Amino acid sequence: MYPKTLKHPALAPAYEKIAELSALPLWEILGDVVAEAPTPLGVPHIWRYQEMRAPLLDAGQRISAAEAERRVLALKNPALQRPGISQTLFAGLQLVMPGEVAPAHRHTAGALRFVLESSGGYTAVEGERCVMRRGDLVTTPSWTWHDHENTGDGPLIWLDGLDVPMVNFFGAVFGEEHPGDQQPILRPDDASVPRWGSGLRPYGAAHGKPWSPLLSYPYDRARAALMAASAGDAPNPRHGFKMTYANPLDGGHILPTIAAFLQHLPAGFETTPWRTTEALVFVAVEGEGTAQIGDTSIDFGENDVFVAPNWSPIRLRAGRDTVLFSFSDRAAQERLGLWREEADATP
Repeated sequence: MYPKTLKHPALAPAYEKIAELSALPLWEILGDVVAEAPTPLGVPHIWRYQEMRAPLLDAGQRISAAEAERRVLALKNPALQRPGISQTLFAGLQLVMPGEVAPAHRHTAGALRFVLESSGGYTAVEGERCVMRRGDLVTTPSWTWHDHENTGDGPLIWLDGLDVPMVNFFGAVFGEEHPGDQQPILRPDDASVPRWGSGLRPYGAAHGKPWSPLLSYPYDRARAALMAASAGDAPNPRHGFKMTYANPLDGGHILPTIAAFLQHLPAGFETTPWRTTEALVFVAVEGEGTAQIGDTSIDFGENDVFVAPNWSPIRLRAGRDTVLFSFSDRAAQERLGLWREEADATP
């Protein structure tokens, strides 16, 4: 076992000299540097959509999308000192009101958008409008131009997921505003969906990027695939029926740092407990149920967002047929060779 501390009072004068040299005796802090197992970073928490929606809409009356640049209520984990829903992930609820445009910009952080409420609108990514309907997933990879417009008659609200804390950790933060409020549109709406998302790929086409060329994952397609898989297989004891949003080029994750999943839990189904090194952010798309995360029990309903910190035992139970969307830092962990999962973890 790695010791938390190994004190040697007789060495105190030497420690003073070591401190003057901007150094530390590793034997006194070894347990903080290397441990037998991870310590969860942050705590389980839920943000109930109906509670969050009211102040978000109120902000929509007080500050414009142009003034705010991005009108977002950032979801902060109560146990973390800095902004972030987990140690590695940022999440927030973003609002664009009817007729508004959130102006074009780009940044080194990669992002995904999961639509919670829409009567019409889109995100434009690198010259392509990606239509935003409820349940649709849209990605804005690192350093891609993107802007948002609400073309409907009601609020356009989605869950943002970004790798901002990871980018900040590496000190690789860059951003740029576009000269215009909206970027030029270069392709038909949702052009990447038939081009890359139909089980075919353009002959001779090269992508050459570390993220999926498919920018939009429409919910009707994703849900149909999930339900078809649910009809043909037995549920996984830990996950029910769960599918990964995939890069059509190699089957990998949609972004280099962020993985995303869609999961079906039949009514009354309860998973066995499990835990993983990834931090997971869930949103209930359909249905309701209970999440037992460590010692915390969370009842969730449609559009509620909740987080399971890394290495926290997770058990999910569906009160009725339930579909969950989730995203995590698993993509980054797998690329670094760090990701682990433990079955039958005891809360």
